[in-house]
Amino acid sequence: MPNGRQPDQIDVARLAGVSVGSVSTTINRPDMVSERMRERVQAAIDELGYVPNRSAATLRRGGASRVLGLIIPEVTNAFYAAIVDAVSDAADRQGYAVSLCVSHEDPARERRHFELLAQQRAAGALIAPITLEGERLARLQSIGTRIVLIDRHLDVERGCSVAVDDVRGGFLAVDHLLSTPGRGIALVNGPHSILQCEDRWSGSVAALRAAGGSEDDLMEITVDEMTVAAGVRAAFEILDRGGPRRVFCINDQLATGVLEGFSRRGVTVPDAARVIGYGDLGLDGRHALSTIGQPKHALGERAVELLLDELEAGAEHTHSAQIFEPYLIVRESTSA
Repeated sequence: MPNGRQPDQIDVARLAGVSVGSVSTTINRPDMVSERMRERVQAAIDELGYVPNRSAATLRRGGASRVLGLIIPEVTNAFYAAIVDAVSDAADRQGYAVSLCVSHEDPARERRHFELLAQQRAAGALIAPITLEGERLARLQSIGTRIVLIDRHLDVERGCSVAVDDVRGGFLAVDHLLSTPGRGIALVNGPHSILQCEDRWSGSVAALRAAGGSEDDLMEITVDEMTVAAGVRAAFEILDRGGPRRVFCINDQLATGVLEGFSRRGVTVPDAARVIGYGDLGLDGRHALSTIGQPKHALGERAVELLLDELEAGAEHTHSAQIFEPYLIVRESTSA
């Protein structure tokens, strides 16, 4: 809006050329209006960037929202489950409730969750995004919702973030494998468009170079989904190509699958192959899995601290990007 205020239903009605009542009905009971009406109102909403306020009643009573949104890709992953526990505990101690949204790795669902938090006027949002849509984040911020990104870096001019140093994590994993017998390194990775995959690859290459090798010593197997089943297929591909049997998988699910794939082909671990994962998710299977640990609980706690500090300090708050150190956990899968 020209004066910087947020658009309301009056603005939508004026632009659409309909009554305020028609706008309200279209938003709340779209089945009660014609398709043409819905299209006119929606076009005006999109042009103005209007966000329906689902918590208006609370605001009219003079109360501030005590709800924090939390968007994560999945809840079955032990990393995100630990984040949920940490965030819930920290928020509860400060008198806030947590509204949990799970995107299931679906960008469309993630966008709907963004819209829902905007409509609810959540006081703040903690987001572990699968996509980094600046426009969506800016829209949340424009209506007063403070945000903190989890497991993703954000420019401090735009907000706070907490993340693990995945370049360092990749370095630790490959550096450890290089201390074991064998030749070369196989990396089972996801798409480089995913920041964590790119960073862990960078750390892997850095470890090879530090040891006097090069990127050519790395066989990278790229998978479309980072699951146990994909890990099994990656193990078969490594063996079929005669690749290295020192394997770094960028998450524990893939590593568990690689262990299973090697077992099916009669390759024993850790005698004939060595495998390390990432995340310490407790997916040991038939071998105790070496992995890269992450301070999951500290990550969630710090995210809430930063968010609540911004809510309380307002303009006095200084954004920060908190980077946590990963650590090596050596277990049976890399230790003969």
